[in-house]
Amino acid sequence: MIRDETTGDSAGGLSPGEFEAVRGVEDLYYHDTGMFDAPGYGSVYIYDTPTPAVIDTGTGANVDTLYETLSAIGIESDDLVWILPTHVHLDHAGGAGHLADAYPEAAVRTHDRGVRHLVDPSRLVEGTKAAVGDQWRHYADPEPIPADRTGGLEDGDTIDLGDRRLEVLEAPGHAPHQVVFHEPGDGVVFTADAAGIYVPQIDTVTPTTPPPQFDLDQCLDDAAAIADLDPSVLCFSHFGPRSFDPAVIEEFQRASVEWVEAVRRKREELDSDEAVIRHFERTTELDGVWTSERAQANERLNVRGVLTMLDA
Repeated sequence: MIRDETTGDSAGGLSPGEFEAVRGVEDLYYHDTGMFDAPGYGSVYIYDTPTPAVIDTGTGANVDTLYETLSAIGIESDDLVWILPTHVHLDHAGGAGHLADAYPEAAVRTHDRGVRHLVDPSRLVEGTKAAVGDQWRHYADPEPIPADRTGGLEDGDTIDLGDRRLEVLEAPGHAPHQVVFHEPGDGVVFTADAAGIYVPQIDTVTPTTPPPQFDLDQCLDDAAAIADLDPSVLCFSHFGPRSFDPAVIEEFQRASVEWVEAVRRKREELDSDEAVIRHFERTTELDGVWTSERAQANERLNVRGVLTMLDA
């Protein structure tokens, strides 16, 4: 466990629908989406800058509380300029179309590889339903986004926030359509899922290894690239801000390698992949941190992702 004495403690104190300023970063807020009915699991970041931005959007299921947060911050329907999903997995981009409808002046930007899924989310919905099973009830059906309101991002691009900028860094280990955003002035990195899941309740990071395109080696490289930026604050999509410490990245890298090896060994011991999944569902250490349902569903998805990678 890597103890955080600055931002991490506050990240565990929000309730679903609440928001709070990110300590030490002017005009930046984070909002607990209440994702999967689990407090402290999914966050959206809001820049109240001259050209305001929302980074990630949640599943869309609880988007009304995000509208309330934006209004409380002072961002009204014609004010929002940017909607920026870090990638198009629906726990990050499911609310993008709903936000685009509610904020008609906002442009939506995500990685080039993900744009088509925002315009026509049907294949993304099909794949997500297959991956998450009965957890689909925690999602809203995504709204398609008109092509003329979307655009693609590539490594090295920048997003203008008026008084600062976001630099785009590709991070394809978790998913080939994932990017990380870096704001160099304040030293903020929006990690997407490239540095794992931060669990503020126990101040630790855990791997996130979903199917079908998880790549361990690339994940390790992505995390190293974040460390090379030497930021001040890591803003995790799951969940909340934490002060940067190289040990956090090292912990994530070590945990990812150990996790893949644990799944590989268990597969050699048991007679089926379903038995492997059931084993890790029963032994998850996050039962009691999140809801039992969320902890087991998270474990199930992560095991499937590793098994898919091992098959490849």
